[in-house]
Amino acid sequence: MMILIMMTLTSCPPNCPPPPPKELCQWANRFLKNGVTIHTNLGEEIFGRPRKVAIFRRDVYAMAHMKEVSNSIIVMYMSCLYQKLHKFKMLHMIAFIDPAQTGVLGCGNPTERARSLSACYAKGKSGQIFLVPYNSGCHWMLTVVNPAEEVVHFMDPLKRRLVTGEWKTIVDNSIKIYNAQKTKKGRKIVTWKNCKGIPEQQGDKTCGFWIMHYMKDIVEDKNQEWSAKWDRKGSNMYTQDDIDEVRAEWAQYVAQFQES
Repeated sequence: MMILIMMTLTSCPPNCPPPPPKELCQWANRFLKNGVTIHTNLGEEIFGRPRKVAIFRRDVYAMAHMKEVSNSIIVMYMSCLYQKLHKFKMLHMIAFIDPAQTGVLGCGNPTERARSLSACYAKGKSGQIFLVPYNSGCHWMLTVVNPAEEVVHFMDPLKRRLVTGEWKTIVDNSIKIYNAQKTKKGRKIVTWKNCKGIPEQQGDKTCGFWIMHYMKDIVEDKNQEWSAKWDRKGSNMYTQDDIDEVRAEWAQYVAQFQES
């Protein structure tokens, strides 16, 4: 059993916000032992296919103590944001792609990942943008793909510019495959836009919290003007209260699936 599972959750850190995160933290310390999880089955409407999700004790620990977050943590928050899109009547505008289909570890070779992304675009609605969390192996980034317009917005919480590399090639190829399947000629070069004005992460291993907040900002922007706000360098930042809001939303959503 992993050492992280054995870490105590009884005493939450000073930056752990009030309930619901604190209550979930205390509940997990009592009930999430010996491999017990908070789990649910997500319908295919979110990612285009059914998805089983399990939240372990170590995941609650990570959210309480602002440690490195797992795919499952990201997926549960995306499910939470999906409910907001439904409430805002914006499901035709924004779609999500499961990070289990994109990351470096355990997601297949570059060709398989490009085809997987393309299949997601094909299941989407015309004109939708796709929020694609990507983990390079030790760091979370967010890519926003508009396959119809062949435009990609890139958001790295460390504010590094991605010029070349495997991930760029995968996304470019996914759009080319999508165009080929639609018998659309497409442009020779996909347009990548580096979002220079995004808030930069503070602290080590906090990138996951920042990309969750990027997705939150995009989903809650009913006019979809987020790209203009982040196109230029600026002094945008997230305070601890901003990040705590994401943590609280996640905990409140996950708590719905508790079994006492």
